[in-house]
Amino acid sequence: MAEVEDRRPVLSVRDLVTEIGGRAVVDRVSLDVMPGEVVALVGESGSGKSLTALSIMGLLPGAARATGGEVLLDGEDLLGKSERQMRAIRGERLSMIFQEPVASLNPLVPVGDQVAESLIVHGHASRGDASRQAVEMLAHVGIPQPDQRARQLPAELSGGMCQRVMIASALISNPRLLIADEPTTALDVTIQAQILRLMKALRQERDTAILIITHDMGVVADIADRVCVMYGGRIVETAPVFELFERPSHPYTKLLLQTIPRMTGARKEELKAIEGTVPDVSQWPSGCRFRTRCPLAREDCAEMPPLIPVTEGHRSACWHMDELERIG
Repeated sequence: MAEVEDRRPVLSVRDLVTEIGGRAVVDRVSLDVMPGEVVALVGESGSGKSLTALSIMGLLPGAARATGGEVLLDGEDLLGKSERQMRAIRGERLSMIFQEPVASLNPLVPVGDQVAESLIVHGHASRGDASRQAVEMLAHVGIPQPDQRARQLPAELSGGMCQRVMIASALISNPRLLIADEPTTALDVTIQAQILRLMKALRQERDTAILIITHDMGVVADIADRVCVMYGGRIVETAPVFELFERPSHPYTKLLLQTIPRMTGARKEELKAIEGTVPDVSQWPSGCRFRTRCPLAREDCAEMPPLIPVTEGHRSACWHMDELERIG
């Protein structure tokens, strides 16, 4: 019985629709994250990645509304929850590391108190016990002199340390699911590597499911087990990470992979880029939304392609995936 339960996804998103002004900016997105698994949601800015995460968290901004589908956390649908019910879930079973840690931390509150807050709010510890656990967690995420750092304000810490504080705050209640939205953005490469090593260790130690949102395919190669590629509010390809890198089956994925700087080849080789930009939702074309930028686009691309099985666990939404060799 335990084995069956272990194979149930921690997070199961089914046909999620999120709208702004009547337009679906997240359009029938489906994905699963298993216990102890890292799933990467990738794509350029404007693809809908962060709005997908905020839909899961119930933290949509302004006029954005989740209007369809399901977001199941251990089988429990979050979309029907009130804000009061979601507050009881966030920080305990569901946590998120936001893009800009300095902006997400309260500038007037010592970081130790911010890490301890979740334990106090959810009634897991007294203030004194929570403070001690916060210091232990700061040490666990690699912050030196955690007793001293816990008493400092965010402005007194480096960007890398603030990111570690955010991770400590997200993990102190041992959540079932951690969402990390661009957790290495604006950090130097040394700190990026440390953050990724930390996330790997924590998922192994705690069996936490992780959904990492990024546009950096190098980060994906380093940490992810599976990848969901997103464009124009939709998942256009999903595959195990090694298969995705070895055998991309969507033009957008192949072009994304070509933007990764290479360590081999000509020293003066020009970096590749995808022509054009992600269009605003009001300008999305009918059918395949990548077709206005796709070198393989034809008339039949005006019809939306479904996610077609490529191999077991690998699906792609492209009518012409068998012609990818035409993309140099």
